[in-house]
Amino acid sequence: MTKSKRIVAECLGTAMLLAVVVGSGIMAENLSGGNVAIALLANALATGAGLIALILMFAPLSGAHFNPIVTLSEAWQKNLPSNEVLPYIAVQILGAFLGVAAAHAMFDLSVFNPSLHIRTGIHQWWSEFVASFGLIAVIISCSRSRPQVTPFAVAAYIVAAYWFTSSTSFANPAVTLARAATDTFAGIRPIDAPGFIVAQLAGAACATLLFTWLYPKADQTTTTD
Repeated sequence: MTKSKRIVAECLGTAMLLAVVVGSGIMAENLSGGNVAIALLANALATGAGLIALILMFAPLSGAHFNPIVTLSEAWQKNLPSNEVLPYIAVQILGAFLGVAAAHAMFDLSVFNPSLHIRTGIHQWWSEFVASFGLIAVIISCSRSRPQVTPFAVAAYIVAAYWFTSSTSFANPAVTLARAATDTFAGIRPIDAPGFIVAQLAGAACATLLFTWLYPKADQTTTTD
């Protein structure tokens, strides 16, 4: 697969993911009658269903990262050439903002609108650490043991993490940046985004260290302690 196709796939896939996340959040808020639990459930289920479809669609092209922490983890494991890391991350961020703009256009909103949704504090940063740790753990463990189930496992984890984390599991720096540009159900204040991103990077790094040890590559020699 050519580099240009991989880059376009990452941009388009991330854009479609954000259109799902933000668009379903807007629709859920519009239809839930003020019931936040129902809105969150609808948003979570739509995101999970969208993730399965998008991963199956784009994994053969680019690996379907749609997420800088996934790209960094894959590069750490030498599954992605180091010279493709920055292009992947750049188009993921670009695609994320394009996805927000697409969702806003579908609901007749301004292209971008800075969020006023407060998401900050140690408990939410810890939540993002846990969410990101779990996401990378699922990806590494499944891709190295049962790769065919990885799309479904990732989607199932994200749906669950919408509910068991206080931050509703962004677990994605590109998503975090783009969701700062939507003052809707899915938004986050721009000032709160850096704390989330630092926690996401830390969680991903810890998971990569631990789960590459727990699940060594098949061609690596293993020894018993």
